Amino acid sequence: MNKVILIGNLTRDPELSETPSGVAVCHFSVAVTRDFPNSDGTRETDFFNVTVWRGRAETCGRYLKKGNKVAVVGNLQNRSYEDKDGIKRTVTEVIASDVEFLTPKNASAGEPFAEEVVAVKKQRPQLEALDNDDDLPF
Repeated sequence: MNKVILIGNLTRDPELSETPSGVAVCHFSVAVTRDFPNSDGTRETDFFNVTVWRGRAETCGRYLKKGNKVAVVGNLQNRSYEDKDGIKRTVTEVIASDVEFLTPKNASAGEPFAEEVVAVKKQRPQLEALDNDDDLPF
């Protein structure tokens, strides 16, 4: 089984292009902070290259920006190539089958919106406790 689920932030704007046969492909990188601290007490960040194909690629290229938070579901794929100096290189990429946009539409890329959520929760009216079931409207 080969399944990857990532939640993180884009490290750069996505690059949307087409193959010679006209298939849309989008590349971006996602930074994911580890769940546990290292020996120094800091939480390290891993960077993953993501490739998205076809309609999802067009949507990602159109709406995602550097700093946006995304959830990516896909699988890992290794690819080898020869660089300009003739050295064989191998890269591991996430081939995304699904990308969920987690940054709200009205939030700027990379801008924290947790404070807005807290402010909205504070504005909600609190429900009063009912003393007995006779007060229920049903």
